[in-house]
Amino acid sequence: MVAVVRERGRQIRADFAERELPDRIDPSHHGGRPAMLHLDLSTLAEPDRG
Repeated sequence: MVAVVRERGRQIRADFAERELPDRIDPSHHGGRPAMLHLDLSTLAEPDRG
């Protein structure tokens, strides 16, 4: 997620996300943070490895 924000040129927001969010996002717990960064979690989901 941080890489996507950085690609969009939002360095300060990416730095914030890097400090405040865990490596793996739980939408039920962190639902508002990705929205604040203008990100849609459904487009950032990791591919199913099963």
